[in-house]
This record gives sequence, C-alpha cells and structure tokens, in this order.
Amino acid sequence: MLLSDCLRSWQHFAFILVLLLSSLIPVDAYFVINQPGSSTSWKNGSPYPVSWTMGLLNGIDTFDIEITRLSRVGIYFVAKELPVTMNSLNVVLQDVPAGDDYFLICLNSTAGITYSVSPRFSVVDANATGSNPSPASAPTVTISGIPNPLSQFAQTFGPSANGVARPGWAGVRNQVTAISVAVGAALVGGIMTFY
Repeated sequence: MLLSDCLRSWQHFAFILVLLLSSLIPVDAYFVINQPGSSTSWKNGSPYPVSWTMGLLNGIDTFDIEITRLSRVGIYFVAKELPVTMNSLNVVLQDVPAGDDYFLICLNSTAGITYSVSPRFSVVDANATGSNPSPASAPTVTISGIPNPLSQFAQTFGPSANGVARPGWAGVRNQVTAISVAVGAALVGGIMTFY
C-alpha cells in the first residue's frame, strides 16, 4: 500500500527518478597526494619522495607534476606524462629559494585539468639542520634554480593519452550521463509544474 501511494504521487516519482539517474554518475575517481605533507620541509640537495594514491577507474592514463610557490610567480616543471602505474617519485632540489609556501600539483598540463594539490610545504637551504628522508625506490628528478616559464619539464616519462580524447563511449560516458541527469531532472520538474 505504501509503495502504491508513493508511485501515485508525481513528486515521489520524480524524486525516485532523479535518484536513479544520479546513481549513474561515477564517484570512484579520486587522486590524493600523500607526500609532501603539511609539516614537510625539503632541504636543498636531498632527495624527497613524492607519493600519491588514485582511484582505479578515474580515466587518467598519465599525469604531470609541477611545483609552485604561493608568494612568488613561477612554476617548476618536475615531470611530464607519469604513468598511473607509478605511485611515487623522488625529487631533488638544487639551489631552489627557501620558503614556506610551496605546493606540489598533479595535473594534465595539456588540457589544463588539475587532479590534486598537495598541502603547503617548505623548502630550506642545504645547510639547514634536520634529517633527510629515505628516498623511495622510484625514479629521481632534479629541479634547480629559480622558476623559468620557458623551461621544459625536468623529466618526461612516456607518450600521453590525456591530450587526446578517448575514442568511443569511454570518452563521452561521463558527459552523456551528466547531461541526461540534468535533462531528466528538468523534464520532471517541468511536468511537476502542471500538476
């Protein structure tokens, strides 16, 4: 009896329809930078591990890593086209200016899509006190000097599929689903105004 009463009401039907349509939108995509953390301090001349965790079905094949500073203009181009099969990378800073306002960004620099931004971390001079972390068993990339907008990435790992749309249904699935949910909700809302 309760189910038949709910189905007779357009408002309940519309609500159920919107819930069903919105369940088609994938929510399994995530990308988290584990290191550097907010209390991390990188010393010039030492290798520091960068690590991340990402979802399995997020549609990312490769990504790029950049380091930027909040109070100064400029970007350090660290690594381009890292495959998703990697989960860490070592970064060595050489003569990078000290500061406490650095961020590491994982992105697709070709399409301009930011996947994740690390917490704020600091960079100190080579003669500063403190312990050096043990580097990860991963490739090492060296960044040096001040940011240069005309410089290339310090390391390129492989060809990118992110700059090109994926063919077929896989390339447009999320967009079609989102548009369908929006159109369905608008139609149901329009029908509800007549009743």
